[in-house]
Amino acid sequence: MNIMHVIPGSGGSFYCGNCLRDAKFVEAMRRSDHRVVKLPMYLPLFADEHDLSRDIPVFYGAVSLYLKQVFPLFRKAPAWMDRLLNSGPMLRLASRFAGSTSAKGLEEMTISMLLGEEGQQKEELEKMVDWIADNCKPDVIHLSNALLLGLAQRLSERMHVPVVCSLQDEDTWVDVMKPSARESVWKLMSGKAEHVVSFIAVSDYFAGVMKAKMNLPPEKLRTVHLGVDPADYTFTAADRKQRAIGFVSRMCHANGLDILVDAFILLRQKPGFRDVRLVLTGGSTGDDRKFLAGIRNRLKEHELTGQVEFHRDFEEKGLRDFLAKVSVVSVPVRNGEAFGIYLLECMASGVPVVQPALGAFPEIIERSGGGVTYEPNDPEHLAAALAAVLEDPARLDQLSRSGAGGVKQHFNINLQADRMIRIYKEATGTAVPVSTANEQN
Repeated sequence: MNIMHVIPGSGGSFYCGNCLRDAKFVEAMRRSDHRVVKLPMYLPLFADEHDLSRDIPVFYGAVSLYLKQVFPLFRKAPAWMDRLLNSGPMLRLASRFAGSTSAKGLEEMTISMLLGEEGQQKEELEKMVDWIADNCKPDVIHLSNALLLGLAQRLSERMHVPVVCSLQDEDTWVDVMKPSARESVWKLMSGKAEHVVSFIAVSDYFAGVMKAKMNLPPEKLRTVHLGVDPADYTFTAADRKQRAIGFVSRMCHANGLDILVDAFILLRQKPGFRDVRLVLTGGSTGDDRKFLAGIRNRLKEHELTGQVEFHRDFEEKGLRDFLAKVSVVSVPVRNGEAFGIYLLECMASGVPVVQPALGAFPEIIERSGGGVTYEPNDPEHLAAALAAVLEDPARLDQLSRSGAGGVKQHFNINLQADRMIRIYKEATGTAVPVSTANEQN
């Protein structure tokens, strides 16, 4: 099949689960001899831009997109200025300083994007569609998330192909908006859903969330869990390492880094845990600077700065180095997540996870067997959960081995990609329809 994935990028400034999800599916489908084109939006997916081809431009460049939305004068800018604003150096700079992971202040742009050909970005949409028409002949187009639904109608009509759409954590963007904008966005997304043949949620938990928020008909909704290739990770039993707690995600308030740091402080005060260290990775955006300064000050107050490492490189080799250092990982996301692909990367490497009983975390941990959950999501209960795992080498070893086995059995990206291809073939009418129930079976 010829498949096109339309994927928003983060520029590599922080650990982007959605970017990793899409990249891993693309790689797996290419290994199965399918032709897959990644069409980037806003920013490159990764810091070194290894995901991009010289022949594929970044559409809806983040810098020009923002300027055109806020300052109407830029909508009449000459083509050379657009090329400058969308150049690699400018986009890399934007990824470092922009707080583009928060919807606050971007409500109007989000609504405009969802309006598609009726929004302020209609010229960008036509550029994208023209490029696809001139350079590709996809059998199916896959949108990375429902915030891109403004593209669906025009892509479907012009290319005469079905559009499918992944669902992952859209609520974390929309629900922080002011009430009037939030209502408008959910209404627009619900209306635009008619131009999509199938929605693919990353967990059963999130399928339920989006079914309610977007009024999605059950026959359009599937679950295909995320996956990783176990061959990409080196398994080391957790009980063979020095005791260290890891954090791997964007280092911000929403992801609960302060909860983990406070739990670490409490744990270090317990007898028998003076050797435990903390290793943090995942990057940040400009919005997180004040928060991270507060984290560093808190560690300094408790004289723990020397026991905490900020591991800078979190892509590929850097991530492998991080996983080799830690014996357990916790990312205490305040409101849970639709999935959390870092759970699979940790467990595939033999690192158990300790997560709050929120969102899809219980679903993933129960299926894999590679971790524990706790509640409520506060430093005291997290410290207790970490202590229970770290003080019991036999349990740590069992969780380590169970998690790696669970990833191989239930979250192998090659098997998940086959399930995704099945949905594509059904959408194009080249396969017998499959059940709209969970695609894992």
